[in-house]
Amino acid sequence: MSDAPNQSVKQRHENMDLSLNPSQAQTQTDDSLIVESSTARFQADVLEASLSRPILVDFWAPWCGPCKQLTPALEKIVTALKGKVGLVKINVDENQALAGQMGVQSIPAVFGFVGGRPVDGFMGALPESEVARFANKLIEMATRAGIGGPSEAESQVAAAMEAAQAALEAEDYERAYQIFATVLRHAPDNVDAVVGVATVQFKTGDRDGARETLSMLPEGESHAGADALIKAIALDEEAAKLGDAAELERRIEANPADHQARFDLAMIRNARGDRLGAAQALIAIMERDRDWQEDGARKKLLEFFEAWGAKDPATLKGRRMLSSLLFR
Repeated sequence: MSDAPNQSVKQRHENMDLSLNPSQAQTQTDDSLIVESSTARFQADVLEASLSRPILVDFWAPWCGPCKQLTPALEKIVTALKGKVGLVKINVDENQALAGQMGVQSIPAVFGFVGGRPVDGFMGALPESEVARFANKLIEMATRAGIGGPSEAESQVAAAMEAAQAALEAEDYERAYQIFATVLRHAPDNVDAVVGVATVQFKTGDRDGARETLSMLPEGESHAGADALIKAIALDEEAAKLGDAAELERRIEANPADHQARFDLAMIRNARGDRLGAAQALIAIMERDRDWQEDGARKKLLEFFEAWGAKDPATLKGRRMLSSLLFR
């Protein structure tokens, strides 16, 4: 294993070789998603553009009060959808003939275009939630028509993430790290890639680096992978403070009722990757004294399950053992 995972956040992003094409992986800017158009540009900006993704056409005017409420909502939703739908704004004062051709009788008026033709629309300043439903309806219509879907860049990122996860599961940490970091160069907001880099750091003994990487995540947002990793780091630190596993096993052999030794052994086994062994040690405590340390063995076992993840084989088997014990 090289020292790549131990580099600083800045270094690991700047030094990583790229396998994705940067021009393809760039996220479309708001300028390309939201445009001011006209009669002369209508065919290119709306009809032709709607052949590759749904287009919302907003007919508005500077003097229109409701337009000042609706247009920002449209812009917010289109930006949040990150390229799945575009917004074209038409000033009716400057494009009266076009508004007439579209049958605009009052404003704001919004039309949805898919595949080069109008498919739906509404008039008036709808609530943001209803506008979002309208936009998602257009996306669904486009998907059924074979329009839109993941861009080439998005497909590349998805494929890269699958390869990184496979490398991580195979304990090929060098390769997993390289792919996760490359994804972050092109998609710095990819939370799964951030968690992936942090996971590699943790797996290779760099707890501080894993914490630093996790600090890149937006505050206040929960992510199952990040939450589980944070829990795993805390458990690993707790286990590091405990004694020698062989000595603890000797204590248990001499005194099977030494629940503290068995509990500490569970912590060490978990830190060493023996998850099932850790679960069995805690179950053994519960079999002998379910109330030990105010149900401490069961509580710690549940912490393990959270850190391991719901689909981990040790979690699945551990939950079966726990259920069998509690309900027999």
